[in-house]
Amino acid sequence: MIKSMTGFASLTREGENATVTVTVKGVNHRFLDLQLRTPPALAAIESRLRAIVQGRVARGRIEIAVTIQSRRQAPLDVEVNDAIVEALSAALDRARERGLVAGPLSPGDVLRFPQAITIRERVEAADTDAGLAALVEGAVEDALGELDRMRRQEGEHLRVDLDARRQLLGDLFDGAAKAAAAGAGALRTRLTERVKELRADATVDESAIAQEIVRFANRSDITEEAVRFRAHLEHWRALSDGPEPCGRKLDFLLQEMNREVNTLGSKAEGAGVPEAVVGLKAELERMREQVQNVE
Repeated sequence: MIKSMTGFASLTREGENATVTVTVKGVNHRFLDLQLRTPPALAAIESRLRAIVQGRVARGRIEIAVTIQSRRQAPLDVEVNDAIVEALSAALDRARERGLVAGPLSPGDVLRFPQAITIRERVEAADTDAGLAALVEGAVEDALGELDRMRRQEGEHLRVDLDARRQLLGDLFDGAAKAAAAGAGALRTRLTERVKELRADATVDESAIAQEIVRFANRSDITEEAVRFRAHLEHWRALSDGPEPCGRKLDFLLQEMNREVNTLGSKAEGAGVPEAVVGLKAELERMREQVQNVE
């Protein structure tokens, strides 16, 4: 299946005690690179959120941001820094002995020193609130579904372009094969003349003639390369029609097709072969750039 790696989705889900907002952005990447930003309260379910993404996305850089707006008052934790308070009390005791201050250390005195008391919202584990965890996981699933729909739509455009290029690639290879066949015919004519010359020379044995024939056969026959190249094109079609993400496999097929084109260029002869090989390699490079966008 041809799916793009780029996409965006954002949604909000209302729960009994909280509102959850999820934003998902996907861009190109060689592998799956997940960047997950969640509040500390969701630390306990972060591994489950990652598993959800890994089950829906095969490749790409995925950035997910989850925010929570609670509709209930969060409990507060008040922490007293005993070391600071004891140091303040000792300092005041010394000041009293010198007659600089009077009276005991009051709570108001302590509150004047921000280092002495810390007040923060209590962070509760997400697994203690099953409703919130279910709300967040459902919102992430829905956001990934929207992202997937956008990636599929983009993938349809990629599919149209890549199918056209695959057809062009097949035509270019057929043209290269015809040019190679014409070159092989010209080489065969030269070889026939060469064989006649060798046989006219009494000092040349038949093994030398056989070597010339073998050299020609190995040099000019591109049947194996043509069969493999067309097999790669059919494999490409099957991957594009299949249900699984195929970007990395398509990239591998392009490498294999490029190898066959290089071999064809080194073995075949003919006036049109070099030009055809250049055209093939240029089109393969254009397809490679497009495949970098495929999941």
